[in-house]
Amino acid sequence: MKKVYHLEKCSTCKRILKELNWDEETQEIRAEKITEKQLDEMAALASSYEALFSRRAIKYKTLKLKEKILSEADYKQLILEYDTFLKRPVFLIDGAIFIGNTKKTVEAVQAALHE
Repeated sequence: MKKVYHLEKCSTCKRILKELNWDEETQEIRAEKITEKQLDEMAALASSYEALFSRRAIKYKTLKLKEKILSEADYKQLILEYDTFLKRPVFLIDGAIFIGNTKKTVEAVQAALHE
């Protein structure tokens, strides 16, 4: 299975998908919310909900989350409630997960697509 979770209006997601010539399954997370089951599957591959959580989201500051100690349950709930907390894009490729937009991650996705 090859799938990506992304935001349509995210310029970084757009750039990465174009760079990869992505023509596999996509899920735009504003139009089609992530289900709890999908998030659980991603967290199982990533080993935690925290690994999927973006501290760069504007809501992170506005909700003053930096001042709080968050549990795995908190990370899960926040991602389900606010799509911007998902570190994007998230690629699932043949049982492997690739999270975020670093150059290293994009290169790993590219390599996994050409195996």
